[in-house]
Amino acid sequence: MLVVGGGAPAEVVLKVTRTIPIVFVIVPDPVGSGFVETLSQPGANATGFMMFEYNLCGKWLELLKEIAPNVTHAAILRNAGTAPGIGQFAVIQAAAPLVGIEVSSIDLRAPAQIEGAIASFAQKSNRGLILTASPTGAANFNLIVAAAARYKLPAVYISRPFVAAGGLISYGPNFEDQYRRAADYVNRILKGDKPADLPVQAPNKYELAINLKTAKALGISVPAGVLARADEVIE
Repeated sequence: MLVVGGGAPAEVVLKVTRTIPIVFVIVPDPVGSGFVETLSQPGANATGFMMFEYNLCGKWLELLKEIAPNVTHAAILRNAGTAPGIGQFAVIQAAAPLVGIEVSSIDLRAPAQIEGAIASFAQKSNRGLILTASPTGAANFNLIVAAAARYKLPAVYISRPFVAAGGLISYGPNFEDQYRRAADYVNRILKGDKPADLPVQAPNKYELAINLKTAKALGISVPAGVLARADEVIE
């Protein structure tokens, strides 16, 4: 049996074997990526825990507007060539008219061009960023957090490490909880259950983190309602 964390490692392992039982965690879109047939009936040798359901992505846009009401245009940093990158952006696009924010895309497939794209986007006022879930975004998070600070762009991220590194705010699943829950699936498979019959599960624990030092540097006064909901406030 194998336990795999992340979409890219899961893709590699599933190309190697379709017989060894696999439990994955923190996978953005297991159906769209071809890892399982459906969430309720995975159908092969892999099952586990998806990173999040796509409706979370609309909440990032709502959170950006709540913490930075002057933002009228957000750049969505994503990998435009993958199912998760396409799916996350589609949900954000659908939410944009309701929130009153125009959205456009910055493709993360060329890491050397990320900072230049952010700098170009930041030339006009009332702009913000949302970093979607992708291996490229995670690998370049220090660059992205630094660029957001340099160009005075409020930005929303998927998880706490971005905020600990100086990002403004994050909202997303607790990844440690996914690994704890995966242990139950490992135990069940070792006792005879088949991955094909164990449904892929969504997160049931989310957390909101805010960096007040970054907010101050951006001239943002964090609303009391956001502070009250925060699981962690970094000062």
